[in-house]
Amino acid sequence: MPSLSKRHKIELIAVGVIALFFIVIFPLLNAQGVVSNFTINLWGKYLCYALLAISVDLLWGYTGLLSLGQALFFSLGGYMMGMYLMRMIGDLGQYKKPIPDFLVFLGWTELPEFWVPFASFPFAAAMMMVVPGLLALVFGFLAFRSRIKGVYFSILTQALTYGASLMFFRNDMLMGGNNGFTDFKFILGYDLRDAVTQRGLFIATAVTLLVVYAALRLLSYTKFGLVQRAIRDGENRVLFSGYATAHFKLFIFLVAALIAAVAGALYVPQVGIINPSEMTPDKSLEAVVWCAVGGRATLVGPIIGAISVNALKSWASRAAPDYWLVILGGLFVVVVLLLPGGIVSIPDRLKALWKRLFKKSSVPASDSTPSA
Repeated sequence: MPSLSKRHKIELIAVGVIALFFIVIFPLLNAQGVVSNFTINLWGKYLCYALLAISVDLLWGYTGLLSLGQALFFSLGGYMMGMYLMRMIGDLGQYKKPIPDFLVFLGWTELPEFWVPFASFPFAAAMMMVVPGLLALVFGFLAFRSRIKGVYFSILTQALTYGASLMFFRNDMLMGGNNGFTDFKFILGYDLRDAVTQRGLFIATAVTLLVVYAALRLLSYTKFGLVQRAIRDGENRVLFSGYATAHFKLFIFLVAALIAAVAGALYVPQVGIINPSEMTPDKSLEAVVWCAVGGRATLVGPIIGAISVNALKSWASRAAPDYWLVILGGLFVVVVLLLPGGIVSIPDRLKALWKRLFKKSSVPASDSTPSA
């Protein structure tokens, strides 16, 4: 591993301090009543979005693959968790039947076969990885084997998530249709409405985000990370150097899908709902905006972007709900035109501006020195 630059050392120290705050101090403040349950729940959602943004950045920022379908893997992970949570409701639903309410509404009297194993959390947890991972593996194999890239790859991933959302909207999928899954009550025997449970989910999300960040940071220092960035900057050169770029891209696409799936699985019990609207293309586009705003190819940038944009969205949903899409679009345009490096590039820009101003102010003084 190469020696760390000063910038990366500062970044690691900052990440360590922030992680300590979110994993230890923030939950303690909630336990003491200083931070409300609503706030910790809201920040849990932000951190899940940060995980989704990192998965987009791994593809777009580090590999040059603009995927517009990451929301699909996010939602599939969420749906697998949702199926487990729906089984945990038992006969406490509105119809007092041992099957989910939407199945009763559709005329079912018994549980469909594929729902039965989801009473087991280990099985559901395995499916959170297997289902999105298998889809990513098959889709990525076909796409990269056919050398699909650039805008065609973006359109194809967008079509994939759009098609999947249309399927999940159908009631005959037996996945809740338009309404999806909601009214969750228990997870691993703990009441989801209990503040302690929500606090535990928040800590689990923060730890997961830290682990993913650390793993990807280590990966970026390895030879694999160098090849990954080389593919982004000039794939043909990497091909001519003897590397099978399709295999690299397939592996990265799979890892990004699994990160998004984990984010979705953590998101559902904290937000309390999952439905097909979460996998529509506009959700994936939002994640792309988070990366652009925070600064892509930086790991920290997507986290900052996801949190800041969603905090802005929370404010706009109260102050100006009709103008949110205008604000989001305007923000994206401003970042692309005026701040292409995102929020994380602001310190470097200020530093460069300071040096330029200082240099300009010092030049006249030296020029004014009379010659001998």
